Amino acid sequence: MTKEMTCIVCPIGCQLTLEPQGDTFAVSGNKCPRGQKYAIEEMTAPKRVVTSTVAVDQGMYPVISVKTEAPVPKELIFEVMKDISKVMMPAPVVIGDVVIENVQGTGINVVATRNA
Repeated sequence: MTKEMTCIVCPIGCQLTLEPQGDTFAVSGNKCPRGQKYAIEEMTAPKRVVTSTVAVDQGMYPVISVKTEAPVPKELIFEVMKDISKVMMPAPVVIGDVVIENVQGTGINVVATRNA
């Protein structure tokens, strides 16, 4: 079964075609090797960077933006969001501060993306 998708790694937006080949896929339409890697990962183990907000106690702002330092497996997104929703950061918060360490056992931290 052939699958078509648009690569989102860079602004070019190559139109990719994937053909199953045993345990992997043959990728065509990519203008760089990153497109091939993206397409295969998207089909076998999709991941996403999670962005959200957390509450800040006694800060300049009531909430600050946060994100995962790296993409997390797509099937864990809702669990990551549940963990993030439980956090109350004490002020002051500096960009890059770890909000949640090793979220959902992924080895990936959730970090602040704004000062408060």
